[in-house]
Amino acid sequence: MTKDYYQILGVPRNASDEEIKKAYRRLAMQYHPDRNPGREKWANEKFKEINEAYAVLGNPEKRRQYDQFGTVGAPGDIFGNATTRTTFEDLLRDFQGAGLGFDFLDEIFGGLLKGRGATFRVFTTGPGGTRYGTTGGIDLDQILRQAAQAQRTQRQNVHYELTITPQQAASGVEKVLTRRGKRLKVKIPAGIRDGMKVKLNNARQKTDGIPGDIIIHVRVKGAS
Repeated sequence: MTKDYYQILGVPRNASDEEIKKAYRRLAMQYHPDRNPGREKWANEKFKEINEAYAVLGNPEKRRQYDQFGTVGAPGDIFGNATTRTTFEDLLRDFQGAGLGFDFLDEIFGGLLKGRGATFRVFTTGPGGTRYGTTGGIDLDQILRQAAQAQRTQRQNVHYELTITPQQAASGVEKVLTRRGKRLKVKIPAGIRDGMKVKLNNARQKTDGIPGDIIIHVRVKGAS
């Protein structure tokens, strides 16, 4: 079912761009994990949800498509549009002004910081004033560019559903997927459960000639 992004941000469908922006910034402050002790995981999920909603409603083109068709395909990300990206940078200033931490953004940005030993912080450099980045010396511009690229790559992934028997799920099985005339071996590991996924890393390079993973959604016959 299509998400109601207006409901997520708590604004009417005829809300102005400025009202949508204010609602997003207000909710981001409300769901900051520092303001939800003991419920940090919940707060992170709510923050991701409002980011997705604002990435659509804060982008005039995506909002028009959403209003007309009720969907925007892949919602995209908050960094893919100049307006929504600027609002995100404003939000960081809101957090700083309220004395709220940036640590939870490490999880929001996920793999972009993995292996770098980096964590979000605020740092200041000369005449440029306050800038945002990480302890690993990665500035916000670089992180946002990588996040946008990661989102574009994610949208290049394709998904298939594969149904197997309970016996195959228990012992493991090898199947063959044919895409665009190319055959790919899919190894289903022993003990896999209904609803789990198997990822063929960058398999679209072989089948389509472009980067992207092929994600296999496994269904086990008779599983509830």
